[in-house]
Amino acid sequence: MSGCYGRSKPSSINTRAPDFTIQDSEHSVTLSQLRGKIVVLNFWATWCPPCIEEMPSLVQMQKKMQDKGITVLAVSVDDDPNDYHKFLKDHSIDLLTVRESGQRTPTGVIAPVSSRYGTIKVPETYIIDRGGVIRRKFIGPVDWNQTEVVEYLSRL
Repeated sequence: MSGCYGRSKPSSINTRAPDFTIQDSEHSVTLSQLRGKIVVLNFWATWCPPCIEEMPSLVQMQKKMQDKGITVLAVSVDDDPNDYHKFLKDHSIDLLTVRESGQRTPTGVIAPVSSRYGTIKVPETYIIDRGGVIRRKFIGPVDWNQTEVVEYLSRL
């Protein structure tokens, strides 16, 4: 799988997902408030062709599996809020989405959430179980409606 390159830092599978709150002009989302659900945490950007390729299957999977306690949280790493909002509108994206732009950590340091997760390129997706533990990481676009992916998510 290929994606658009970004920052570099290793991630920790089977460890607690770093908590965060992202607030943009429209939403405020805190990861720990989603505890009890399986979270598909997707980092993406409007300028990234593989991200655009992947987005329809994320939307479809969310619609099919939300009754099973699965929530997609799509975090845009776009710098320009206008590009982000235009993309959401033009593509009728029906997901919980938020744009990060230098969010504050609990110690007051400004650090993008994507860098706290060790995101090296987008799209990059973390599967977080109901207890808040990172179970899997996907680098590059994924067809979220593949049988193997749906079965994996259903088993969590």
